[in-house]
Amino acid sequence: MTFALGILPLLLLLLGFPIFLVLLTSVTVALVFLMHIPLAALHQNLFGSVNAYALLAVPYFIFAGELMARGTVASRLVDFIQAGVGSVRGSLGVTAVGTATIFGAISGISAAAVATIGKVMYPSMVAAGYPRAFSAGLITAMGAIDIIIPPSIPMIVYGAAAQESVPRLYAAGIVPGLLIALLIGGYVVVRAWRDGFGQGQPFDGRAFLRATRRGLWALGAPVIILGGIYGGVFSPTEAAAVACIYAGLVTRFVFRELSAGDIVEAAVATVRFTAQILIIVSCAGVFAWLLTVNQVPAQLVAGIKYFDVSAWQFLLFVNILLLVTGCFLDPLSSILLLTPLLIPVAKSLGVDTVHFGIVFMVNLAIGLFHPPFGINIFVAQSVLGIDIKVIYKGIIPFVVLYLVALALITYVPAISLSGVWLLLRVG
Repeated sequence: MTFALGILPLLLLLLGFPIFLVLLTSVTVALVFLMHIPLAALHQNLFGSVNAYALLAVPYFIFAGELMARGTVASRLVDFIQAGVGSVRGSLGVTAVGTATIFGAISGISAAAVATIGKVMYPSMVAAGYPRAFSAGLITAMGAIDIIIPPSIPMIVYGAAAQESVPRLYAAGIVPGLLIALLIGGYVVVRAWRDGFGQGQPFDGRAFLRATRRGLWALGAPVIILGGIYGGVFSPTEAAAVACIYAGLVTRFVFRELSAGDIVEAAVATVRFTAQILIIVSCAGVFAWLLTVNQVPAQLVAGIKYFDVSAWQFLLFVNILLLVTGCFLDPLSSILLLTPLLIPVAKSLGVDTVHFGIVFMVNLAIGLFHPPFGINIFVAQSVLGIDIKVIYKGIIPFVVLYLVALALITYVPAISLSGVWLLLRVG
C-alpha cells in the first residue's frame, strides 16, 4: 500500500502527469491490485466528492469574476482608490494594493487579479518612474491576496474538504487579508520615500467625487456579496448566484461594455475553469477516501501523540510543508491532498479548524508567487511582457512580508478568529 499511496503518486508527479491523473491512477492501482475492492467504489466516490452544496458557488463566482474582468471594473477601481490616496508618496503602488484587495472581494481568482490589474497598473507605474522589478513584484504578490480575502474559491474547497462553515472562513479571512494589505502598503510608502520615486498628486475633492460616481457600481459587488452573507440574506452559494446576476447587469446595461457574445465567451471560460477544478476535486476526494480507509490520518494522530508534539510545533511543520508544496502544486490540489491528513491532527491538538484554514490559505497564497513555479509569476510574465528574472528579483521583499504576516497569523489566532467572533456577535 505504501507504493500506491506514496511512491507511485510521487513518481507520476515527477514524470509530469496532471494531478488528477496522478490521484486517479494511484487509487485505481490500489483498488485493483492491492485491496481487491470492486471499481464501483471508485465511481461512487468520484461523484460523491463533488456532491457538496458549497461547491455550487465555484462556477458562479468564476462567472462573476470573468464578467467583471472583461470590462473596465479594474480601471474604475484604480481611479477611485488613486483619487482617494492623493498626495501619499508611492500613491500608485498603494493604489495597486488597494485595487487588488477590492478586486479580491469580487473575483476570488488570483491569476485573474494579476492579469487584470497588471494590464492597468504596470504601464502607469513604470511611466511614473517606479522600478520595473518593484512594480512587477508588487502586482504579482498582491494578486495572491485574492485567495485570502473573501469570496475565495480555495476557501470554499477547504470548507468542503474540512467540513467547516464557509461563512465562518470568509469572516476569518477579512482581518488577515487587510493585515497583509497594510504591511505591503506600508512597505510601498517606505520604499518610495527611500528611493525617491512615486511622487503623489494633491488631493482633489472634485476628482474624488467623479471617481466615486464612476466606480460606485464596481464597489457594489463586494458590498452585496459580503453584506448579503453576513446580513443573513443569503448563503455563500446564493451570494455567488446574485453576484453573477449583478455582474451581468452592470457590465451589460450600466457600463454598456459587454456584448451578448462577450457574455457567452465568459460562460465558456467559466465552464472550462470549473471543469478543471471539479475533476481535481473528485479525484482528490477518492484519494482522501483511500487514505481514510487505510487509517493513514489515524496513524498520523497516533504518531503525533506518541512523540508529544505541541500545537506550535505542528503549525511550524505545517507551514514548512505547505510552503514547499505550494511551490509545486496549485492551491486546490494542495488543499484536497493535505486537508484529510492534517485536519484530524489539528483537531487532536486543539487547533481551531477555521484558524487552521486561514493559515492554509496564507501559505498557499505565498506559493502562488514564490519561485520557481508560482503560477502568478508566469501569468505576470505573459501579461506584462517582461523577463522572468526581473519578476524573481522584484518579488523577494514581498515574500518576506507575507512570511512576517504568516508568522503573526499562525501564532496569534485572534487575528483570524476576531472576524468570526464579530460575525457571531452580529448574528
